[in-house]
Amino acid sequence: MLTVLEDDRANQSITDKELLTRATEINRAVLTLNRLDFKRLHLQMPDHAGIIICTEDPDRVGQAQRIAASIAAAGELRGELIRVYRLP
Repeated sequence: MLTVLEDDRANQSITDKELLTRATEINRAVLTLNRLDFKRLHLQMPDHAGIIICTEDPDRVGQAQRIAASIAAAGELRGELIRVYRLP
């Protein structure tokens, strides 16, 4: 995992498109709560390294487990949009 902070890009007003472009350049999938914008970017830039969109979930452990299971089930992430929703 590599955060925006670890990539020296925090607090620089980077657009979502720039973030996805950078992630693609370094072959990293993006994990985000920003579902609407990244669904749109997935359609505009389909050759990305993967996008995982989540809903806000106070059960962080359960959310992390669902994310890991969704990634494992997907196999190859390149070009994929993975949706991970909070349980009802």
